Amino acid sequence: MKLKFLEITALVCLFTTMQMSAQSDSTSLTFSGYAETYYAYDLGEPDHHNRPGFIYSHNRHNEFNLNLGYLKAAYAAPNVRANLALAAGTYMNANLAAEPGVLRNIFEANAGVKLSKNSETWVDAGIFASHIGFESAISKDCWTLTRSILAENSPYYESGVKLSHTTADGQWFLSALVLNGWQRIQRVDGNNTPAFGTQITFKPTENITLNSSTFIGSDKPDDVRQMRYFHNFYGIFKLGEQWAATLGFDYGAEQVSKGDSDKNTWYSPVLMLKYAPGGRWSVAGRAEYYADENGVIIATGTPNGFKTLGFSLNLDCAVRDNVLWRIEGRGFSSEDDIFTDKDGAASSGNFFLITSLAVSF
Repeated sequence: MKLKFLEITALVCLFTTMQMSAQSDSTSLTFSGYAETYYAYDLGEPDHHNRPGFIYSHNRHNEFNLNLGYLKAAYAAPNVRANLALAAGTYMNANLAAEPGVLRNIFEANAGVKLSKNSETWVDAGIFASHIGFESAISKDCWTLTRSILAENSPYYESGVKLSHTTADGQWFLSALVLNGWQRIQRVDGNNTPAFGTQITFKPTENITLNSSTFIGSDKPDDVRQMRYFHNFYGIFKLGEQWAATLGFDYGAEQVSKGDSDKNTWYSPVLMLKYAPGGRWSVAGRAEYYADENGVIIATGTPNGFKTLGFSLNLDCAVRDNVLWRIEGRGFSSEDDIFTDKDGAASSGNFFLITSLAVSF
């Protein structure tokens, strides 16, 4: 533990020293932080305090805990940029469990170089937020307290190299990525096959955002390689001053076995509505469905696999500009008995209540 602390401290000191030495009138070095605490009560009352296995954020029952807390340094110059964020919390424990040592505490670590003086064309390398989906690990930036099933079961983060371009009018964002894998910092042992991704975002007006993101790669050793093909699409629509809607759809396919033309598939639609009447209060609702019959992403060992409906209702209060209090009720209904009720019996349903307090600085 002492060594781990010293490693993290050394990274912070090195980053800070490098950036401070490069300061000039046209550069900036900023520091920020975020902390989100929460309490969740699952009516299934699991004795081990873990919520269902397909939940990776806010995943502890009946205890006050930290979902995500981080400290971040960001460096920006006309042709160079860099970010480093170190983090802790139950989100980090669940999502980075497969990463070794100090990498489990890296929330973000990347550097980029601008390739053109006259356009926003960049190449960035390192660890960064996933190019997939409309939700992130930072709850305050999302419409609901908890994440959709599709967000929980697609990459939150990735590592690799990204080439991106934003058009002068800001309507188009295009990127191509070479990645270490499906939510991986360190490759799976025996895997030497690069993964690839693309992202296209189109904003025809200030009220409409359309996005298409793809992933192609394998998350298994090369000797048993099963290629995975994945597409995420979403649209965000502002419906006047008070209402907004998000429509999302994920579709994925993975080879049944190496070299096999047959594929196991999964898909997930989601609809979210948000009502913000003004002031400090807002309400958001979500309806979703996730189908993974063959257990590619969510394995259940049941006859019909994971086929689950989800609903949630969210109430937000912006206590201050940088303080957000939230409460949410959320339920799941599955085709098979994949949950456990408070008596320990198998159940097709699950419901929980959760509240959180997020502070950014």
